[in-house]
Amino acid sequence: MKYMRIQGREESYITKYPKGIFSLCWNLIRDDILTSEEKELFISIDNWFKDNLPEPEPCVNHEKVITFFKCESTQEMYEKLKPAIALLDKYNKPYDVVYTNFIGEIVYEDKWQVAVRVENREMV
Repeated sequence: MKYMRIQGREESYITKYPKGIFSLCWNLIRDDILTSEEKELFISIDNWFKDNLPEPEPCVNHEKVITFFKCESTQEMYEKLKPAIALLDKYNKPYDVVYTNFIGEIVYEDKWQVAVRVENREMV
């Protein structure tokens, strides 16, 4: 199986692994960079994901995990994330779209995504 993740170049203070797209966009809000319309747009995207995908329990508990989309369900998720990606582009926030077939130990899985444990900046 293959997996996809959109991640930045800054490390998460929890995992020490590159931050995911949601953290990157929340940082734009925290740093008061987005316009009010852009902020509303991102919050609506975040709410769509919260309403339509289960939030992995390890993420809720702030465990040292990162999430990947499953490639067979990635297209729909990627479409929903395009406006958030456009915000990263607009404000020159670097990111990488990572595709991989090796993610380490899965500690959470649903139809769309997996969460894997990270230690010392690496997937376990």
